[in-house]
Amino acid sequence: MSKWFGMPVVGALLLSACVTINVYFPAAEAKEAAKEFVEKIINETDKVNIKTEEQPAPAGGGMARLEKRFDFDVSGFDPWMLLGFGSAQAQSAPDITIKTPAIQAIQSRMESRFNATLRKGFDSGALGFTGDGLITVRDAGKLELKDRVAMNAAVADDNRDRKAVYREVAVANGHPEWESQIRDVFAKQWIASARAGWWYEQGGSWKQK
Repeated sequence: MSKWFGMPVVGALLLSACVTINVYFPAAEAKEAAKEFVEKIINETDKVNIKTEEQPAPAGGGMARLEKRFDFDVSGFDPWMLLGFGSAQAQSAPDITIKTPAIQAIQSRMESRFNATLRKGFDSGALGFTGDGLITVRDAGKLELKDRVAMNAAVADDNRDRKAVYREVAVANGHPEWESQIRDVFAKQWIASARAGWWYEQGGSWKQK
C-alpha cells in the first residue's frame, strides 16, 4: 500500500514537466511601439493620431447584448488548465510599452533635439540613418562650417539616447535580452519613417528616399 502512496505526487510532477513556457518576442507589437515612438519625434506636427473606433451595439436590443456577453470561443480550451497544467504560450504574448517615465524623458529630449538641430541635417542631406538604429554625419560638406561642431555634438547626444532607449524598452517590458531585437525593429522603423530626400544606410551603401 505504501509504495502507491507517492504516485499522485509523482504524477503531478510529471505533468508539471510537460508545461511549455514559450516566451516569444512580440515583433508586431514592437513594430507598432517603434512607429509611435519614431513618428512622435520626426513628425513636424508633433502629433501621432491614434484613433479608437467605437464598436456598434449589436442589433436586437438587450437580449442580443446578453447573448453577445456569453458568446465565447471554446475551440482552444485546454482542460488541463483547470488543474494548473498546460501550455503557457497564451500568457507569454506581452504588449510592448513605451509609456514609462524613463522612456518618455528620452523621447522628449530626442524630439527637442531633432526639431532644433537634426532635422536641418537630414533635410540638407548631411545626416543619415545607419542600419543599426543610429545616425551619422554622412556628408559634412552639406553643413556650414559654423554649424559642424553643434551638429556633431547633437549626433553624439542622439546616439547616446538611442542606445539608452533600446535598452530601456527591453527592460521596461521585463526582457532585457530583447534589447538587440528592439534595436533592430527601431532601426527599420527610422528608415521606414524617413521623409522624402532623407538618406539611410542599407546593405553597406547609402540610399536616398
